[in-house]
Amino acid sequence: MTQPVLVELWRGDIVESFHRGAFAVVDTGGAVLREGGDIDRPVYARSAVKGLQALPLLASGAAERFGLTNEELALACASHGGQPEHVATAASMLAKAGLDADVLECGVHWPSNELASRTLAANGATPCALHNNCSGKHAGFACLGALMAGDADRARGLLRGYVEPDHVVMREIGASLEAATGTRLADAPRATDGCSIPTFGIPLRALAHAFARFGTGAGLTPERARAAARLREAVAAAPLMVAGTGRLDTNLMGHFGTRVFCKVGAEGVYCAALPGLGLGIALKMDDGNTARAAEVAIVALIESLLALDDADRAFVAPLRDVTLTNWNGRVVGRLAATSALGQSAR
Repeated sequence: MTQPVLVELWRGDIVESFHRGAFAVVDTGGAVLREGGDIDRPVYARSAVKGLQALPLLASGAAERFGLTNEELALACASHGGQPEHVATAASMLAKAGLDADVLECGVHWPSNELASRTLAANGATPCALHNNCSGKHAGFACLGALMAGDADRARGLLRGYVEPDHVVMREIGASLEAATGTRLADAPRATDGCSIPTFGIPLRALAHAFARFGTGAGLTPERARAAARLREAVAAAPLMVAGTGRLDTNLMGHFGTRVFCKVGAEGVYCAALPGLGLGIALKMDDGNTARAAEVAIVALIESLLALDDADRAFVAPLRDVTLTNWNGRVVGRLAATSALGQSAR
């Protein structure tokens, strides 16, 4: 199947680059309302499913047991930039469970936020696991493990190797993902994500259905439905924690609040829930372009589905049709969504 062009990069009067991909818009009953490309090919959703992976943190009672705040719950869904707020919040989550950064198995990298990285280096410091963009998710895993273990001392032992597929913590995360997507993970392609946990090949159709469920609670157990509602509330209240300053997920959820839950994943994947419409969205860019093409595509889909007022339209327009400038500030082109993504609901 030839995938449709979802995003075009214009320079001058011609299209310089074409970004092909696939997308699905699905309702809570599993009906596909809109699609493009191959929506049944398994894709690794990567970080786009962090909201689904955070459900056991709340459904188990761990979030309540450790008194996690909106900021901490939002960080559990995050691919953050390693800003000081992110690092402090991840540390706070661990401290509430009697743990510290030593239990994290996500690895270490410099903050993706440029100012945070430069400041760290200027102070002669080096990054730790708390700066990893997945540290909030992993801190959530640690809190879940602490609840399972009963106390912090036993938790340290239980958490060793928690990133492995057969670990008790990861089995809980897998069960949550399996229930939401309706995909039997034992039969799905499996690989290792950047933060070392398993990632599974799941079709866009199933991912979009999962996010329709996440946005409404339909088809989830009562405990997971309540967990999803609480996570959506937390992210809307603390959108900075989900990504960071200037990042699209933070900007979109900061503007739309509980009307939109969205999450980027590596290699050009995006998933979103539109709770008021009972719809889920999943897309994958063939070229793996996350920072450019996938962002434009998800904005175009959200714009086409939501009923927008003038302020909403003014907000999304420059995100769906992006002006490109060179180092001298001269306009050189634009990055724009194509009609393949569907007509606006305006």
